[in-house]
Amino acid sequence: MNAAFDRAPREPSESDLAGTPQPGDWAHVQVIGELSRQLAGSLNVRRTVYRALDFAVPHFGDWAMLAFFDSDSVSVYSRSRDTRVSGPVLLGRLDPRQALGRFRRRGVTGRYAAPGDDVDAALADLVPSTPLRDEAASHRPSTVLAVPLNIGGATNGVFVVVRGPAGGVDGGDYTTGDALAAEEFGRRVAATLESARLYEERGEMANALEQVLRPPELPEYPGVYIAARYRPGQQRLRIGGDFYDVHGDADDFTVVIGDVCGKGIDAAVYTSLARQTIRTAAYFDRSPAKVLGALNEVLRPQMSQRFVTAACVRFRRNSGDEAITATIAVAGHPPPLVVRADGAVDEPGVTGTVAGIISGLSFVETDVRLGVKDTVLLYTDGVDEARGVEGFFGHERLRVMLPEYAGASPATVCEAVEQRVLEHLDSAAHDDIALIAVQNGA
Repeated sequence: MNAAFDRAPREPSESDLAGTPQPGDWAHVQVIGELSRQLAGSLNVRRTVYRALDFAVPHFGDWAMLAFFDSDSVSVYSRSRDTRVSGPVLLGRLDPRQALGRFRRRGVTGRYAAPGDDVDAALADLVPSTPLRDEAASHRPSTVLAVPLNIGGATNGVFVVVRGPAGGVDGGDYTTGDALAAEEFGRRVAATLESARLYEERGEMANALEQVLRPPELPEYPGVYIAARYRPGQQRLRIGGDFYDVHGDADDFTVVIGDVCGKGIDAAVYTSLARQTIRTAAYFDRSPAKVLGALNEVLRPQMSQRFVTAACVRFRRNSGDEAITATIAVAGHPPPLVVRADGAVDEPGVTGTVAGIISGLSFVETDVRLGVKDTVLLYTDGVDEARGVEGFFGHERLRVMLPEYAGASPATVCEAVEQRVLEHLDSAAHDDIALIAVQNGA
């Protein structure tokens, strides 16, 4: 450990404390102002670091390094007069006995200059990488300045800059004015980086949530055609409170569609809970009434001032028959519509209370026989409650349009309904929209 480097920073000289600005002070003010303009609104960590180092060299010196702490490890970026910004270089575990470790604990600026300080030893202690030390040493540094990147009571990194015999703006030792300017530089860089880091972390979290919460891939079953459409109310999120799911095997599978009260990520988190609860319940008993009963009991203690509407349909192919039996139950949700191959539209007479509010609910079931080319259409209230200049799209408008798509593929039916709803909205804001259609193709 270098004794000279461990000393407290020197007290400022009388000239440092003089009332009139020292040479280079106005240049510091200008470059800090320009730095603020360049960093304003920057939400990319790497770009922020690159811009900061481009400002640091040559204004503060001939070579500069930004080191960042991440848990017990450290990564660094560097730049010299003759090279572009490089990094990040990952240097592994941070040694608490070395200078960077001490800076992390203390968060105090240090200035070191020859002949009073051993600059080479200070540099060796500050730069934990032989190639980077060699790069800095190539400028024959006569003075070193190290500034912590402090924000929120913590030191998240260190800014290190060196001057050669005639380096920097004025050359010579770093003055108190230089140190103050570098500290201001460090504060602004630290604040901008923290904002950029939080923005990137939030984006990563949103992407991770989307991977979990976005509608699942639809399975393919022989003799059955399935298609779906999903349009969240908040387009930038690509997730929302509506959900659908399909699970089971070709001869016995379940289709569910639902709507969690609310929008955006907050509602989407509960859609994941609802979807997984339904999958688990159906694993033990595919009865739609039992599945919705389990959904109600699981969600009730976990959803404060929220509820879920859902329609659950179990599809079973009859042995030795082309027909499929659809068993339907709903929880506060519109029942599905059945579009017959001849153009008739049936609406099963089944109702049920919303899930997640009242304990001990029971649900009723009804069976519907599906012949070849008959299609079951499930949808959320983003369809019938879509509000345009003519009012709500409405249940009846949906029924009237469906006969012209009799026998069409489920993908065509879903796309047609979505397009009609969007035309009705005429660019107005809307709730989440989900559609899923199942056709007996045998």
